[in-house]
Amino acid sequence: MDDPLIAAKATARTQAFAARKQAHAVGQGQAAAILGDLLAAYRHRPLAGYMPMRTEIDPLAAMAAHAGPVGVPVILGKGQPLRFREWSPGCAMIAGEFGASIPAEGAWIEPEVLIVPLVAFDRRGYRLGYGGGFYDRTLEGLRARRLTLAIGFAYAAQELPEVPIEPTDQPLDMIVTEQGLRRF
Repeated sequence: MDDPLIAAKATARTQAFAARKQAHAVGQGQAAAILGDLLAAYRHRPLAGYMPMRTEIDPLAAMAAHAGPVGVPVILGKGQPLRFREWSPGCAMIAGEFGASIPAEGAWIEPEVLIVPLVAFDRRGYRLGYGGGFYDRTLEGLRARRLTLAIGFAYAAQELPEVPIEPTDQPLDMIVTEQGLRRF
């Protein structure tokens, strides 16, 4: 890799994936309950979460308990922001891009609160994702139209001293882990 930023992100991802895998094996403890308690303050506001894959921490209990519309991300294409299709427990799901499950049908919603999956995060509120830029583009667009709260959801072990960032990276407002809530 000739680009030092790309190399730094790749190294950080490798480290964070290993830490996430170990944390996932131990379990997420009260993380979903902490997230659910936080989301109670935003009831009736449109929420978007995600369908957990592999070793991602699982937000589904908090999403299911939300008193308001809930959506999950749909990837429309490379270089495009995400859209969010309405989800509820038990709704018909199909395979979406990259293996993530998405609702087979349903209304599109625009979230005011977004639960963001991640590979790593730092104490400044920056996150490292999978490298497609989907959440950064999405947050930039949502924040240009309205105040949108971005809540990272991760294992505490995914914290790095500093995540390599570039100008297009969007910071989180908060992070919820099994150890509690942090605001940035």
